[in-house]
Amino acid sequence: MHYTRIYSDLHGDSRFEDVEISLSDKGLVGKLSEIHPAKCVQFRENKADYHWDFHTAPDRQFVILLDGEIEITTSLGEVRNFKGGDILLVEDVSGKGHKTRNIKQQLRRSIFIKL
Repeated sequence: MHYTRIYSDLHGDSRFEDVEISLSDKGLVGKLSEIHPAKCVQFRENKADYHWDFHTAPDRQFVILLDGEIEITTSLGEVRNFKGGDILLVEDVSGKGHKTRNIKQQLRRSIFIKL
C-alpha cells in the first residue's frame, strides 16, 4: 500500500513524494500499518467544476479520494492525476502551495484525516 506526499521544500516549493506503507501480518484480521494519531475526520464534496489555483493545505492531513479524478500541480510545474481510492498526505501548509482541479466534471467526494 502507498500514498503520495505533497510537501514544501526548504525553498517553499511544493513537491511530490511516493511513500510505501509498511504492513505487518496480524493473522485473521489481515495486515495492518502502524497507528497514525489523528485529530479529527472531515467529509467533503466538491462541485463538478472545482478548480483551486495555488494554495497551501489548511492542515497537515491525509486526503482519501472516494471517487472522481483530480489533477494536482506543484509550484515547480510537476503534474499528477489521482482518482478514487488514492491516498494523499498533504503537508504543504506553508510555501508556494499547489493547484487542484477536477478532471472529470462530476461531484467528487473525499475524506480528510487531520493529523
